[in-house]
Amino acid sequence: MTRAVAGTAIAAALLLTLNPTSAVAAADTGLRDAAKHTGVRIGTAVDMAAFNADTTYRDAINREFNSVVAENVMKWGEIEKERGVLNFAAADQLVDSARANGQQVRGHTLLWHNQLPGWLTAGVTSGEIDAAELRQILKRHVFEVAGHFRGRIVAWDVVNEIIDDNAQLRDTIFLRLLGPGYIADMFRWAHQADPKAKLYLNDYNVEGINAKSTAYYDLVKQLKADRVPVHGFGIQGHLGVQYPFPNNVLDNVRRFEKLGLDTAFTEVDVRMPMPPDATKLQAQAYAYSALLQACLLAQRCVSFTVWGFTDKYSWVPGVFNGQGAANLLDENFIPKLAYDAVKTTFTLGGR
Repeated sequence: MTRAVAGTAIAAALLLTLNPTSAVAAADTGLRDAAKHTGVRIGTAVDMAAFNADTTYRDAINREFNSVVAENVMKWGEIEKERGVLNFAAADQLVDSARANGQQVRGHTLLWHNQLPGWLTAGVTSGEIDAAELRQILKRHVFEVAGHFRGRIVAWDVVNEIIDDNAQLRDTIFLRLLGPGYIADMFRWAHQADPKAKLYLNDYNVEGINAKSTAYYDLVKQLKADRVPVHGFGIQGHLGVQYPFPNNVLDNVRRFEKLGLDTAFTEVDVRMPMPPDATKLQAQAYAYSALLQACLLAQRCVSFTVWGFTDKYSWVPGVFNGQGAANLLDENFIPKLAYDAVKTTFTLGGR
């Protein structure tokens, strides 16, 4: 989860996001209201510990967003900490709350090389779990999890971050034991478990046209040729103001759409070296708005999801030393320039 932002202008229209009209700025409504006419959902990742402990956080989710995704509680290591013992309580709570508040739910994620159950990685490492058993375990996992939420999840990140930063299939226990065919298997199993859910590939550092996004483009072409039910491409959008903004974002989105896929920005945040200052906050606003503009200008971009919305509960400082302030609201839930930019971009945008 890394990458890039800042500096050069994309379009004159961006100036409107950094200098919103008085009518737009004065409107006292949330992001979900600003987005409702565009056909693009505005979403956030949800930290369920904060959701249960902090009413300000919970109220903001319901006010600002019409789509949610679990930050952690749908990951394999959280659902099945003990082999064969499944715990959906926290994930069910999120789904039930979302449905009560008119929000769609994205599923994240059926398979990732991180946050796996300890019993699984230990079993593979020791040789206790061989290739044949791993394939059966993986199939069971997909049917149990996707099947549990059948009809309640609009889209699944079926496989997450399966290509590395050298544009090669990531070296994981699944690739080593099962070969690249596990990717197609995951999509076929997920489609059988929940035929109505849209099924996504999802990764970081694929915002623009580069070697990694092209590797995904080639993978999608092969999967489609093999009649694998892949429906969407998820662009995470973890950026940083200290890096150049990725080039050709809209062109990249459009080439995946030409393959017949929906697209989505799935995990957007824009970090900065601490402390914040006016220039960094303006660059952050630019980055959020520029990604959202690409989504709105595309034909099949269905959602724009931020990976957390308040710096109070951000994952960034714990992973990137000396960096933070990556979200739309600060630690006190006060909107930043980036929030205004996203809101204005939605308000002025459309299809």
